[in-house]
Amino acid sequence: MAETAALLADEVFPDVPLRQWVISFPFPLRYLFAAHPQAMGKVLGIVYRAISTHLIHKSELSLKEGATGAVTLIQRFGSALNLNIHFHILFLDGVYVHRDNRPPRFQRVKAPDKGELEELVQLISQRVGRCLERQGLLEQDTESAWLDLDPAEDTDAMPQILGSSISYRIAVGPQQGRKAFMIRTIRPLDRPDPGLERVARANGFSLHAGISCEGIQKDKRERLCRYISRPAVAVPRLSLSSTGKVVYTLKTPYRDGTTQVAFDRGGHPSVDFVARLAALVPKPRVNLTRYHGVLAPNHRWRGLVTPARRGKGIKSISNAEVRTPAERHAAMTWAQRLKRVFSIDIEVCGRCGGSVRVIASIEGQDVIDRILTHLRQKEQETPTRPLLVPPTRAPPGTLPLFAGKDSSTTALHQQGSQ
Repeated sequence: MAETAALLADEVFPDVPLRQWVISFPFPLRYLFAAHPQAMGKVLGIVYRAISTHLIHKSELSLKEGATGAVTLIQRFGSALNLNIHFHILFLDGVYVHRDNRPPRFQRVKAPDKGELEELVQLISQRVGRCLERQGLLEQDTESAWLDLDPAEDTDAMPQILGSSISYRIAVGPQQGRKAFMIRTIRPLDRPDPGLERVARANGFSLHAGISCEGIQKDKRERLCRYISRPAVAVPRLSLSSTGKVVYTLKTPYRDGTTQVAFDRGGHPSVDFVARLAALVPKPRVNLTRYHGVLAPNHRWRGLVTPARRGKGIKSISNAEVRTPAERHAAMTWAQRLKRVFSIDIEVCGRCGGSVRVIASIEGQDVIDRILTHLRQKEQETPTRPLLVPPTRAPPGTLPLFAGKDSSTTALHQQGSQ
């Protein structure tokens, strides 16, 4: 996650505004993308062309005059470890214009409003339906549409696992087919979601474009890259209950008050939990990171707009400036990596805030073991000091700031209210 985010933030995205577009799909298409990844690639192309054409036309340019770019991270998971294939697309929030043999110039466009998002999601749903119908994967009439796939073999368990994960059901075991056990610990949320201002839905499709960052906000850009490249399972939110169930805490509670999802163990390890994880694993040779437009490797402007300056649009640099991948990685020290990945700054003193310098780097395992053993023995031999902090108590009653004729009554009232 951190390495992918650093690559995107340092070498791919230029210092221009970015906007995250997130599109999710109906349940049948999620199953189709998991079982037939080639169809997912065609649908991604449809989504990118629709949004890029919208941005270019909004900047009052033709498709020949302007070009935009994006990076897509295909996520396969939902917050409850369910199979939910959706696209996180980081788009340049504008268009590059290339005229009169001048370097490409970035032209920003306004943020999309709800009406534009509704038109886009309706257009995308129609184009995706026609594309899948031409490929023979989808059948539809005037009232409904359904997948037309070859029946799976009886010995293949993956279709059952994929379908159960998409529909929040138990895939294996004695409880097979039942809904997964959801734990509600808070009251349902009645207030409207403020994040729905730039969200549009149509025919089971959902398009969101409410998060953006400016070109000068490098830290926010890297945080956004980390978010879209995060792994499926957050280990700190995974626990084992006292009844033996595997419990996974949601990052954000559902609107019905659900905060956790539990998986029955039924063995060691949990068969249902392992089935959930198996559904999240993509098929072999399926690339989940895609580059589009001016950020694509073969675009003629890539070397002119990306910070790495690598691509067809720039002359080859001299041999003195060429660095191998190992040399580029060595340019960042391990202390800098700790600070960037884990936010641990070992070069600053935690007590006084002064600078700290490395005086030695111990790598020998025998020396490390002796030092740790000595520190443990020293900690055990050191007597524990008595607690010098007084025990906690309730705060004293506050007296009125200005004494007056009602001061005694006010003080008694305040003390009684505590």
